[in-house]
Amino acid sequence: MNEEADIKPIEERPVWPPLEGNSLQVASPHPHIPLTPQGTPINQGFECELPFELVQQGWKKFWSKRESRPYFWNKLTGESLWEMPPVVKPQFDSLSDPLGIAVTPPQTPQPAPQTPLPLGKRRASEDLQGPQAKKFILAGPWDLEISTNVIIFERPPCIYMHSHPEVEAYRCAMLAKLRQCYQELCHSREAIDAPKDSFNRWLMERKVIDTGYDPLLSSSCYPEISLSMYKEIMNDIPIKLVRPKFTGDARKQLSRWAEAAKTIMESRNAEAESRKVVKWNVDETFQWLRKTVGATYDDFQDRLAHLKQQCQPHLTETVRTSVEGICLKLYNLSCDYAKKVREKSNSILKEHSMELPSQPFTSQTLRKVWCYPVQFAIGCPRLPVVEYLPDRDQAMLRYQSDTLAINSLYLQKLEHLYRHNCFDDRKFELFIPRVWVMLKRYATFLGVNPTPNNANPDIRDTQQSLPVTAFECLNKTFGVTFECFASPLNCYFRQYCSAFADCDSYFGSRGPFLNLKALSGSFQANPPYCEELMEAAVIHMEGLLDDTLEPLSFIVLVPDYREPTPAALVRLESSQFKRKQVTIPAYEHEFRHGFQHVLNRTELNVRSNHGTVIVWLQNGAGYHKWEPTEERVQALLEAFRPGRERERDRQELLSPTRQGAVPEKPEVAAQ
Repeated sequence: MNEEADIKPIEERPVWPPLEGNSLQVASPHPHIPLTPQGTPINQGFECELPFELVQQGWKKFWSKRESRPYFWNKLTGESLWEMPPVVKPQFDSLSDPLGIAVTPPQTPQPAPQTPLPLGKRRASEDLQGPQAKKFILAGPWDLEISTNVIIFERPPCIYMHSHPEVEAYRCAMLAKLRQCYQELCHSREAIDAPKDSFNRWLMERKVIDTGYDPLLSSSCYPEISLSMYKEIMNDIPIKLVRPKFTGDARKQLSRWAEAAKTIMESRNAEAESRKVVKWNVDETFQWLRKTVGATYDDFQDRLAHLKQQCQPHLTETVRTSVEGICLKLYNLSCDYAKKVREKSNSILKEHSMELPSQPFTSQTLRKVWCYPVQFAIGCPRLPVVEYLPDRDQAMLRYQSDTLAINSLYLQKLEHLYRHNCFDDRKFELFIPRVWVMLKRYATFLGVNPTPNNANPDIRDTQQSLPVTAFECLNKTFGVTFECFASPLNCYFRQYCSAFADCDSYFGSRGPFLNLKALSGSFQANPPYCEELMEAAVIHMEGLLDDTLEPLSFIVLVPDYREPTPAALVRLESSQFKRKQVTIPAYEHEFRHGFQHVLNRTELNVRSNHGTVIVWLQNGAGYHKWEPTEERVQALLEAFRPGRERERDRQELLSPTRQGAVPEKPEVAAQ
């Protein structure tokens, strides 16, 4: 027996073995190193020793207390046997010919091992079809066993640095500082609060055109001034308008708007003619307010609309330079912060004799492959320790006093996705730090660290997802296996696109959707509400549909906003690839909350306060394969009905069944 058998097995066993039940609740002296397989290693001198070849293949010998006899367990495949496994020796010299090219494969099978009985599994319920790892299915509001039907061109690796808690903490501190600076600029220069969610939409709008080197902070954009941010700030000048509930509120808002407009014109270097026009209209409004008695709600609203129409062009021209200065300063700060984060990354990589590539790689081949997660161009440096603190139904991950929460079920989901998609950490030694980085990224992006107590901010337009019943229907009736806009926390399928390729790729992300060059497949797209991103996504879909003859389908869901209609919705409704369009009225369907990974089960479903437009974009082959017939469309509308998901959950508890139907893959082999 070699010396390896005398080492304590806790350091040899793979971290986080396959799930069985709620394995994350088990207490352990090492937070993210669970307990080992049942049994103890057998020391040298007990029965026969393991040949060196079996040790190299991952086999170890243990003692079963239940059966009172030894068994053999493979730490690489998870397979366990009662009898010693056969020794399969290589048929070539590993030093002179490591690939076995110079040796022809033998025509006769290897002789069977000299054992009195055939090899048997430890458990009778296990299959007898060869050494295969067990397949574990994790129940939850998802189906991670559905394989992809998406084919893409092989792509080069990305040049981002692997997730690193120290770098991410620094990046998020810079972004929080940038968000605070935006609020202070709006308050000091224009005497308004920063428009709600404007900063998040600015981040998404910048990433549509950004060619920089940071996954979160924009650093190379043209034009430098964001038109969307400029419009949102202008829309709140001189004050932010809201729809009043009562007549008294409407009268008060009219008076406040007039007073704020007059103050701006008197305090700024406005042109004489503009100052004169605004002053005359404001004075007339105050005279009307003093004289008018018994005015209705609509009277005040009409008067406000008239005043805004007369004064807004003059106000816009007066504050234009100041508002452009806010947008430009924010972008310049973002470039500066991105540079500092890159310097921080390079300093850590330098300690490990690594360096980030200066230029992105370009693909030299056009080989068709099944869609796979984003890969990195460089290796992963050593990561610091992140504490794992289980707490009832939640787990707390803490790094340098920064604690993030996640429901235990969703942590198991991340573990399942990690097992499917991460290939550089088979022992799960980097799993907890990478989960912390991903949670920190989304908490910073949303501007709040979500917990059950503060999960009420309205972020539904950014992180909401479809109900489970809708995803099941999309997969069953339209062959959908891929989400164009998702995250590891809210995805239903194990293959999806997300905003952050660097920290999401370990959990199955295929990177940003605008970078995906798909040739065939069936997709669901529910983009976050950012008009520039939505329009760019529709343009990208039309380009993909126009470039392939293979079956390609996109089912797009966007809010039914009108007056004015967003450019993305206009383009969808007039697209040459549109095969079908339906609208679900407001309050007649539900979405899943954007904080579903920390909320209680009873708070997950949120009634939509706006209508939703569903559009099928398909090429000829996609329409032939996944035609939106009336029966299929009605089934999808029924899946969106409020309460449908709760009915499904109750039925699942009464009679648990698993939907085993997996859409047939297209008959296109990888070339």
